[in-house]
Amino acid sequence: MKKSNFCDENDFGDNAFKRFLVHDSPYFKMLNFNFKAGQELPVHSHDIDGEVSILVYEGVGEFLGENEQTLPAKPGDVLVSEIREPHGIRAKSDMRVVVTIAPPI
Repeated sequence: MKKSNFCDENDFGDNAFKRFLVHDSPYFKMLNFNFKAGQELPVHSHDIDGEVSILVYEGVGEFLGENEQTLPAKPGDVLVSEIREPHGIRAKSDMRVVVTIAPPI
C-alpha cells in the first residue's frame, strides 16, 4: 500500500501549471495538476489505446475538447475519455485536478 495526500502538493506556478507524480506503475499513472486562474492544459491527444480521467477536487474551470468544445468543471466533476480523444482543461480560479491514465504513458 501507498498513501498520498494531494493537499500536501499545494504549490502553484506563476508561469505554468505544476504537475506532481502521485503514482506510476505498469497498470496506471496518477498525477496531481495545480493550475492558477487562467492557466490551462491545452487540448491534446495521444496516439495510443487507453483511457484518461480528470477529476476536479478544488476550484472551477472548463474541460476542453475537440472543436473548441467546453464543459463546466467544478469540484467532484470527472471527465473520462479515450486517450485518443482530444482533451484538456482550463482553470477559471485556482484549481487542482487528479489525472489518471491507464495504461500509463
